Amino acid sequence: MGGFSVFWRSGGGGRGEGMNVDHDRLYKELLQTFFKEFMELFYPKVSAVINYGHVKFLSEEVFSDLVGGTTERVDLAVETMLLEGGEMEAGREAETLIIIHLEPQSYYQEDFPERMFLYSSKLYEKYRRRILPIAVFSHTRQEKEPSRFGWSFPFLKVMTFRYYAIQLRKKSWRRFVRTDNPVAAALLSSMGYNKKERVTVKFEFLRMVTRLRLDPARMKLLTVFFETYLQLTTSENEQLLKKIDRTNLNEEVAMMEWMTSWEKIGLEKGLKQGLEQGREEGVLKSKEEIAAKMLAKGLDPAMVGEVTGLSADQISKLKESVH
Repeated sequence: MGGFSVFWRSGGGGRGEGMNVDHDRLYKELLQTFFKEFMELFYPKVSAVINYGHVKFLSEEVFSDLVGGTTERVDLAVETMLLEGGEMEAGREAETLIIIHLEPQSYYQEDFPERMFLYSSKLYEKYRRRILPIAVFSHTRQEKEPSRFGWSFPFLKVMTFRYYAIQLRKKSWRRFVRTDNPVAAALLSSMGYNKKERVTVKFEFLRMVTRLRLDPARMKLLTVFFETYLQLTTSENEQLLKKIDRTNLNEEVAMMEWMTSWEKIGLEKGLKQGLEQGREEGVLKSKEEIAAKMLAKGLDPAMVGEVTGLSADQISKLKESVH
């Protein structure tokens, strides 16, 4: 039985421009929490031969770039096992570790293919194992990103280095909304959508996470990730609330719980702007309207307060007004 390790490093910049966004932490936590779901979503053939019963997160690695004078840090490495007899290892012993190198890139970099090659080279130098490199692009550049690096002479083709490339902006978000995959839900915020679709993308995100019924910690991670890369304006939030108001009440309650959760965690680094927007009068008024409808249906006032984020006094006054 064999295994391999996963290397994940996140670049800076990207769609969170103007915000103090810790891309490294966000992507690291997303992959660490939903490693299996990530592989299933984008690389099902690889996922099919992974034994998820053995998943071990390794310590960070640090590599020095002697030419560039920089130090690069491997944020996340995951050791796991390949299933015996898997199609990727057909006809050979699956005893050697391989390394999957995952590189989230949130800004355009002209020499990125060379950097991918250097990372793989350093990983191979240390581990002497096969490397499977994967780049995940989240920037807004429309041009197709390259997926190879190499050099040759007229008399000899020396080397061609290739890697998988996921360009999120070229992925249609509508293709993923029917999946029950938490990684797909989080990454909707970085996929291809236009300005008019922003409210609908958030609405579909809420529908996805309510179907998943994850524990609060995982739901919080998805919400923080999504809100970091797609923050609605006050006007858009009002449109969203009206859209939710037209849905089935049971689904509405669940969606409201997680829609307001981003306000509760808004004090976290990089999300203060979203907290301030969520407290504006138009949003609060809409919450009160929805809370009133929930109370009119006979729902528990304490639960209504928890879901909508309104105080006990506000809930009490609303309860009196609906009776």
